[in-house]
Order: sequence, then C-alpha cells, then structure tokens
Amino acid sequence: MFFLNQEPQRSDAQVWTTMPDHLRLRDTDSDWAKANKGGEHLHSFIEGPVMDGKGNLYVTDIPYGRIFRISAQKDWELVIQYDGEPNGLKILSDGSLLIADYRRGLLRCDPVARVVEPLLARRNAQSFKGLNDLYVTRDESQVYFTDQGQTGLHDPTGAVYRYELKTGRLDCLMNNVPSPNGIVIDEERSVLFVAATRDNAVWRAPLLADGTVSKTGRFCSLFGTSGPDGIALDQQGRLYVAHASLGRVFVFESNGECSRILRSVAGSTVTNLCFTNARCDTLLITESATGTVLYAAVDAASDHFQQP
Repeated sequence: MFFLNQEPQRSDAQVWTTMPDHLRLRDTDSDWAKANKGGEHLHSFIEGPVMDGKGNLYVTDIPYGRIFRISAQKDWELVIQYDGEPNGLKILSDGSLLIADYRRGLLRCDPVARVVEPLLARRNAQSFKGLNDLYVTRDESQVYFTDQGQTGLHDPTGAVYRYELKTGRLDCLMNNVPSPNGIVIDEERSVLFVAATRDNAVWRAPLLADGTVSKTGRFCSLFGTSGPDGIALDQQGRLYVAHASLGRVFVFESNGECSRILRSVAGSTVTNLCFTNARCDTLLITESATGTVLYAAVDAASDHFQQP
C-alpha cells in the first residue's frame, strides 16, 4: 500500500473544458502516434498545461505540433501549429513559452508573433532521445528538463538535464532513468523530483551545493500499465502526481504518505497538471485521450480538499 496511517481522502476532478469538435483532427496519421500509441488515429493528445497571469491556459497537442490558448471564458484558440511534437510547456515573465519538444529539443515560442525558434536542439552535436517535460526556476536562470525518448526498464538511459539560460551551460544530472517524464524542484532548490514513468515511481534526488544530485531514491511507487506523468508541488511541499493510465492524481505529503486521490470523471489518460495561481488553490489537469481539461479546487494550506 502507498499510504501509512489512514485511507487517502478521495474526490472527483470535474470537467473544466473539452476541446471543440472543429479542432479535433480526423483520420490523421502521426509518427508520434505510431511510436507511442500503436498507430491509433488520434484526434489530439493534449499535454503541458500552464496558465499565464491573465487567466489563459496554454496546452500542447503533441502529435500535430499545436499549441492552444484557452481563455478564462473557456474559448479555445490555436496559437501556432508547427513542424514538431510539443509536450511540456512553461511561460516566462516576458510572455514567451518554453517548449520541451519530443522531436526538436528545447524551443522558445512567441505567442504574439506566433513564431517558434530553436533554443537547444542537441548536446555535443548529438540529438536528444526525445524531450518530455521541463521546469523553470523562479528567477528564470535555469531550466531542468527530461529526455525520455523510448526508454524504459529495458533501456534505463533516459536523462535529466539542467540548462543555464544566460550562459548556455548544459549539465547532465542523471542518465539512468527508465522513461523520465514530469519534473519539479522545491523552492529552495534542494530537492529534485522526477517521474520515472516506466519504473512506475517518482524519484527524489537531493541537490548538492555544486548543483549535482546525490542519494537518489524512490519517493513513491505506484502501479498500472503506464505510470506517473506530470508532477507539481504546492506551498506545503505536497507532491501532486498525474498517473497516465489510472485516471487519477495522487497527492503525497512531504514524507511520502499518500493523503489524497483525485479521480478523473473523463478518461483514464491523466497526463499533466498545473496550479492556476501561486496560492495553489485550484488544480487544472489534462486528460489526453478525450481532449479534456479537468479542475479541482484544493486548499493547499490545510488538510482538506474543497469540493469543485
């Protein structure tokens, strides 16, 4: 069992918005779907939710190279479609978007000019396996990102990198992760969490003063045909883990105890999540198979969920 003292609290994450029919692609092939979804004809596969300061939510559509902006009124707008496979997404203070692109590496997008430009395509002239997700430090000096590709327990060579935005320095922190996915750092930059999807676990790595990692271990272990995907930390140090085959968000206290479980009322492919503000009182969650964004109101300063 993954809890210690009592049964986790349970509640449902409700539907916030669903992709409109006119944006769903029909009978369309994609190389990403052939490799990752058994060649299924996907209408979309949304990921990478992140909210700007104006209440707009941005999401990616991996197989078709699309980035959407969803207004507070829940209107969907195509920001850009380009030749890539965007997954993780973060917003910088200047309004630009950083993209972890499975095929093209680390990119920057200007959502006003609607252009995408490369930021980091290779390491030492060698292509990445396939970027998945990223985390930007509060001062925007560093980007941590995962390089997943097709790694797993059969090939535990996925990597975690740190990139210095000002100097261009790139450091490999791990190169033995079976399918590294979601990534987050605590506010003190003392601990790194990585979702190791095919290990069905979240790894916890203390960060030393020189920036290297030490004594990495499994913070929590889960189960299912897929595994942990996107992750986020709230103000109390609780870790929120989206599980890509169980249709759940598991909430772990700082000691690793599972205290809460949020259930998707849409599909079971719960891939990523973000808080809508610094108070961490509302969670938005992507359910990729149905093209749905879910929400749950939470009280990050207490021990209880608020009902949506």
